Amino acid sequence: MKRIYLDSAATTMLSGEVLQEMMPYMTSIYGNSNSLHSFGREAVAGVDKARDIIANYIGAKSNEVFFTSGGTEANNWAIRGVAHANVKKGKHIITSSIEHHSVLDACKQLEKEGFEVTYLPVDETGLVSVSDVLHEIRPTTVLVSIMAVNNEVGTIQNIRAISETVKFYGAYFHVDAVQALGAMPINVDDLGVDLMTMSAHKIHGPKGAGALYIRNGVKIDKFMLGGEQEMNRRGGTVNVPAVVGFGKAVELNARDLAFKDKKLYELSTYFINKIQYEIEDIKINGNPRQKSNAIVSVTFDGIEGENLIALLDMEGIAVSTGSACASGSLEKSHVLAAMGMTDDEISGTIRFSFDIDVTKSDIDTVVRVLCECVEKLRKNSPIKTRKKNAVQEEAPVETKKEKTIKASETKVEANKKTEKKKEEKVAKKQDKPVEKTVENKKAPKSKKKEK
Repeated sequence: MKRIYLDSAATTMLSGEVLQEMMPYMTSIYGNSNSLHSFGREAVAGVDKARDIIANYIGAKSNEVFFTSGGTEANNWAIRGVAHANVKKGKHIITSSIEHHSVLDACKQLEKEGFEVTYLPVDETGLVSVSDVLHEIRPTTVLVSIMAVNNEVGTIQNIRAISETVKFYGAYFHVDAVQALGAMPINVDDLGVDLMTMSAHKIHGPKGAGALYIRNGVKIDKFMLGGEQEMNRRGGTVNVPAVVGFGKAVELNARDLAFKDKKLYELSTYFINKIQYEIEDIKINGNPRQKSNAIVSVTFDGIEGENLIALLDMEGIAVSTGSACASGSLEKSHVLAAMGMTDDEISGTIRFSFDIDVTKSDIDTVVRVLCECVEKLRKNSPIKTRKKNAVQEEAPVETKKEKTIKASETKVEANKKTEKKKEEKVAKKQDKPVEKTVENKKAPKSKKKEK
């Protein structure tokens, strides 16, 4: 049985070219990049090369890119670092209700420390309104943090428009670009961002490697204490092999982005059209005009998503209900809830995320298996049963008087029909047979002899 991986928004397979680039730094070039001797200089050369590649790709300066252990650390550093460094300006932060938990949880911790956080709503497609940002921002706002591409439904935010509003009020603008890095071209100046989070393992790089872009001049506290690494901004020994792999993954992403985007558009469009034709009562989530081609969120009416995932997994197909970072929790998706979906709709939602190694044949297989699994689950669906019972409960209950009136009306109608039939019988008996007239009689045929 061929296994099919449709969970690339959670993580991607390490590229062979990336692994090849990393191997020397796991064997022969093993020095600490902070050491002054030749072993250290060899290691730091690899780190500096990766930093230059990433900075060049996002349109930044090399001294504005700082390596972290991943996207979660980078988000925490951006939010907590800026908040604590700018308390004299104010203690107000703005974010959206659909951010990654590493952003939301950092904001909740700041609330416990006396900061005020505004959580912006989104529309039914997961889009943040620029007017809401304008309405909520104030002179005491120190930071606005909005993700570029949502990791559950793929909606792309209007980052440039939001940044203009933020800059007008003199606040810093942070963007979580973890899902965006492999989905769209990124230039920090074009987007107008002050801080930006990135991660390697979403673009076929190694796990445990991330980066935070910090524009020169941004006031931010050090987050990881205990060392002078990363230009004395982030303590801790640099994971040299992972950083080198991150740089190579970004280089390959830049090379292949146009091809990748076209391929993912074709795959996701093919999948959406096929699934809409084959399976009834489904809904595609996210903004249809502003969405990553790699992510397709589908709500299946009348099923539990976790049951569907289990059945698909038995057939070798890997999908998810949403963020992998929250998959171990029983809490329903905060993203889908913020989009106004009901508990049953949230329970029946599955995320399919594609990569370029997926084929149309794979999609044909997935849809065929999906049809079988959905049909099986809907037959004994507790959600369908609840909906049926709810409809029955909502149906108006007839009173005894109403039933009596209805029975009387039925009896009157029956009597009328009986009387009508009697009248028709009498009318038929009174009718006389019509005599045939001369005109109705057929004239005898004359025979003519042909000459």
